[in-house]
Amino acid sequence: MSQPVDRLGRGVRDLRISLTDRCNFRCRYCMPVEVFGPGYRFLPREDLLSFEEIVRLTRLLVPLGVEKVRLTGGEPLLRRGIEDLVAMLSSIDGVKDLAITTNGVLLAHHAEALALAGLSRVTVSLDAMDPEIFARMNGVGAKVERVLAGINAAQTYGLKVKVNAVIQRGVNEGEVLPLARWAKAQGVDLRYIEYMDVGETNGWKLAEVVPATELLEILSTEFDLAPRDAAYRGEVAAHWRHRDGAGEIGVIASVTRPFCRDCQRLRLSADGKFFTCLFAADGHDIRGLLRGGAGDEVLKAAVHGLWSVRDDRYSEERGLVPHPKAEMSYLGG
Repeated sequence: MSQPVDRLGRGVRDLRISLTDRCNFRCRYCMPVEVFGPGYRFLPREDLLSFEEIVRLTRLLVPLGVEKVRLTGGEPLLRRGIEDLVAMLSSIDGVKDLAITTNGVLLAHHAEALALAGLSRVTVSLDAMDPEIFARMNGVGAKVERVLAGINAAQTYGLKVKVNAVIQRGVNEGEVLPLARWAKAQGVDLRYIEYMDVGETNGWKLAEVVPATELLEILSTEFDLAPRDAAYRGEVAAHWRHRDGAGEIGVIASVTRPFCRDCQRLRLSADGKFFTCLFAADGHDIRGLLRGGAGDEVLKAAVHGLWSVRDDRYSEERGLVPHPKAEMSYLGG
């Protein structure tokens, strides 16, 4: 079977797998506590794909073009036995890069086992260095020191680390330079993310977006940066290197500089639905086929057909047409 190409000429290269819709943070831009409070009904355990089902799908997707696999959530480190899944995925021929995105609070506990299991790298969400701002943004009073300890542990055990920071006007734009200073000193690559309209519950307003141009103006007051070319088609961040060679800084400008035309990401929700866009409203059920006894060729044909008719470009169409969206805590970032 040939590798599928969608209607905009995009192949499928990256697979993002959500392991759970649960999280131990309540960040307002993702899971505001007013919605995701004590009474919120998360996915029942029996609806979640098993590790064996995840591995089977991943193995079938590699011949269709998938090279990079990232485990997300919710918070993926809440999924019991995640190190076993990493070991299973890392043994698949053709998976060239295996990563996890995490809020980092549990990372110090898991870092060694993840590294031994074959994880390539980890991306940690860190929106502020200031303890009070960080505690307020995560919604549960979590301490920034625990995230920093997790990052240190990951580096100690040889995992490559990137840090993502969502910057929201009126909330943490004052943290742009402190984050950059810390990342440069630690030798960690840092990426700023424009505040996005993910899901339907975060009360997103365009006025709260700090655009990439402004972020770079702030950074240029202190750092000497040089742009670098994209490393591959579909690299979502534009990058700048420190001219003294001490790491690099990226900006993901999904709002002001959409990159839909190069997006090669397929997302798998924790309950077994494929989404062809982060901003999609609905997914395409694959769990039913899996548990209904479908053979490998049937499953591959389903994915091939789904991708071949894909024409998603939400960020380019933002504001032009009404477009309901699945929650990022369910789908994964």
